Amino acid sequence: MLMLPASVKVFLCTQPTDMRCGFNKLSMLAEHMMQQDPLAGHLFVFFNKVGDKCKILWWDRTGYAIWYKRLEEGTFERLQGPDQGMSLEIDMAKLSWILEGIDLFKTRRRKRYERKIS
Repeated sequence: MLMLPASVKVFLCTQPTDMRCGFNKLSMLAEHMMQQDPLAGHLFVFFNKVGDKCKILWWDRTGYAIWYKRLEEGTFERLQGPDQGMSLEIDMAKLSWILEGIDLFKTRRRKRYERKIS
């Protein structure tokens, strides 16, 4: 199991992505469509139009890594960003829930302390 530091953010692309895309195209999408720095060490999550495939791009200080998951049955949950934007920031728990097939709209999280950063 790969452990990532708490400083790693997760950015989900809300638009369908061609799963034939490799490192260069996904990093370009992260930079130009999602308006994020692909070399910042964050996770960039992409889904195909059907919703049964997912690619996650990550820069680990020495190069890019891509995780690719294809569902044999069912689809991943689709999330929409505010104002139909191109990306949405989610936390690592939500990413795990999406990858495991847990319905985010039927699940609720109990209240926890969250530090406000200004």
